Amino acid sequence: MVLQSAVTDNRRREFAAFLRSRRERLAPSDVGLPEGLRRRTPGLRREEVALLAGVGATWYTWLEQGRDVRPSAEVLSALAKALRLDPAERQHLFLLNDRPPPETRRSGLETVPAPLLRMLESMAGQPAYVLGRRWDILAWNRAAQAVFGDYGRLQGDERNIMHMVFANPDHRRRLADWDVLAPAALAMFRADSARYAGDPDFERLIALLSSASAAFRAWWPKHEVLRPFGGCKRVDHPKAKRMVFEYTSLTVAEQPDMKLVVYTPADEEQTMRKLERLLKGGAAA
Repeated sequence: MVLQSAVTDNRRREFAAFLRSRRERLAPSDVGLPEGLRRRTPGLRREEVALLAGVGATWYTWLEQGRDVRPSAEVLSALAKALRLDPAERQHLFLLNDRPPPETRRSGLETVPAPLLRMLESMAGQPAYVLGRRWDILAWNRAAQAVFGDYGRLQGDERNIMHMVFANPDHRRRLADWDVLAPAALAMFRADSARYAGDPDFERLIALLSSASAAFRAWWPKHEVLRPFGGCKRVDHPKAKRMVFEYTSLTVAEQPDMKLVVYTPADEEQTMRKLERLLKGGAAA
């Protein structure tokens, strides 16, 4: 209990210092306020930040003094806006108050960062691809194409992992443990899609899969959720036969809705040798 109290006190002091530092770096002109009379201290006054955030000046002063007050998520958002915080600073503001930052729903075209594309291409001995917020395959390397098929032949919703698992017979035949992998994938997809509940693109995909797959139609209403995890995947390749991979999913730091999924050849079934033969022969199913 004493240790927890000390941690809380330190966090309040850090929060107070952070507020002061962000306030002092702003000039009145940065936020549309007049310069007024000569100022004794740099940056905005506490009263000005309180006015911009819509909170009481005394209460805001208590925050900068590190007093035992608990701002709500709404107040933290208002402070972040008043202090012109960037996304990293906004997240820091919430974490110092032991509150999860509000989820942001992204929209529009997704672009894979160039360094990530170069990393993907350099992973010659590991099948890998990049997933977007809706689990659409945005980019892939030659090894992934050799093992799972040519994603370039797929159009629109067809190039979506959930569509491939539930509505693509060829891909389903490649998954030796489909009965285990499919419900787990669906539960992870539901957990990821929660922040996009009601989004038209998600709703359209869900309706399409419900129509195309009896299994999806039966499992989706169960509302099972899982956090992303790694494991082993056994693949029945039409040319190389059984292959075994360890796989893991990595979140892209700059774009938290984007994932890099990597498959590392396991020792079983001479998987590495088979992959090398597929790549050497240019076989992509």
